[in-house]
Amino acid sequence: MKGQLSGRVGLIMDLKEFFLTQKESEHQGTLSVYEKIPRDRLDWRPAEGMLSLGQIARHVWRSEEGTRRIALEGDWSYYVTRVPQGLLAILGEVKKLDEELQEIRRVHQDTLRAVQAFPLDRWDEIRENAQFHTHRPIWVMLFRIIEHQIHHRAQVGTYLRILTGGRASPYAD
Repeated sequence: MKGQLSGRVGLIMDLKEFFLTQKESEHQGTLSVYEKIPRDRLDWRPAEGMLSLGQIARHVWRSEEGTRRIALEGDWSYYVTRVPQGLLAILGEVKKLDEELQEIRRVHQDTLRAVQAFPLDRWDEIRENAQFHTHRPIWVMLFRIIEHQIHHRAQVGTYLRILTGGRASPYAD
């Protein structure tokens, strides 16, 4: 099945470079917010049943890694575990923010390398899985990594505003 970008190699090259540039920019913004998480409050959450600050950091890198593997390798193993067990069950307790930040950095670099190496003529291939009700082009899945990261960066910023009263925006000192 051909996707929306079929036959537009120039556009795909531009889209790939745009993804890599945007991914790097959003990664830096995310780190700037996450680095403001108080090391002694990793278990803080605004209400029972919500992710803690530490769990959000862990979720972001695990989700990116899993989504990248689906998009570029057709490997659904992350969802095979995550969906039936639930997100809270697979994240566990986070003890050290610095370890989670290191994983965020590692996975980000892995994503940049893998996307750079991925053939341009395959960006419009569809990843489909009936069990997870998914039917999306690879390029859409990749851009959803960025969207997901922005969503959780805003969530952490909101948590920190509630917890500390301060701003955690990547655009503020």
